[in-house]
Amino acid sequence: MRIVGLQKLTLLDYPGRVACTVFLGGCNFRCPFCHNSQLLEGDVPAAAEVDELLAFLNKRKGILDGVCITGGEPTIHPQLPDLLRQIKAMGYSVKLDTNGYRPDVLQAVVGEGLVDYVAMDVKNGPEAYGTTVGLAAPDLEKLEMSIRYLVEGNVDYELRTTVATPLHDEGSVEAMGQWLCKLSGGHKIRRLFVQPFVDRETVAVAGLAAPNSEMLERFVEILRPCAEKVELRGI
Repeated sequence: MRIVGLQKLTLLDYPGRVACTVFLGGCNFRCPFCHNSQLLEGDVPAAAEVDELLAFLNKRKGILDGVCITGGEPTIHPQLPDLLRQIKAMGYSVKLDTNGYRPDVLQAVVGEGLVDYVAMDVKNGPEAYGTTVGLAAPDLEKLEMSIRYLVEGNVDYELRTTVATPLHDEGSVEAMGQWLCKLSGGHKIRRLFVQPFVDRETVAVAGLAAPNSEMLERFVEILRPCAEKVELRGI
């Protein structure tokens, strides 16, 4: 497993925790708006070996109380469960960022008690999903399995969507809201965050922009019926 980045302190990535963030390389999506496009192929030089990360965490006991595992996409790594076991054995709370495309892995690590909080990205409405994740024909059933599993309350969680023009508009966000309401099976989603796209040098595709403030507020209103809490984040 390639640990390609380590943010040694964050007060933002893990709600309610003083945490560090571990970046794993490689991803099964190719989202045009990805901020970490340099990590997609997994060929970035390693920033740390697993034993170095564990040594760092051992020294930070009592200072940090959480570890956020992100990417890339962490669930593509067969070694992920073993890494989480070692982190949990130190007494840390673990947050997992995921795109939800490996529901088997998500259910396994949650079921084993290796993850305390999940943040899953929901990229768009069903018809626009392929364009938004850079796949010709994404398997929506995999995503639906992950969403249902989270909504059932198996672990504390949030859903989040990054919105960018022209990938998102009122129609696609409304389709996403209807899809999420259907998948929730009568339960409201616990937390749903709308995040405006922010352009950076590392973004995969040029020419994208954040929706204006009026449109962002409109997206929140569209999504409000399907979640207990819908908020803008990152503005």
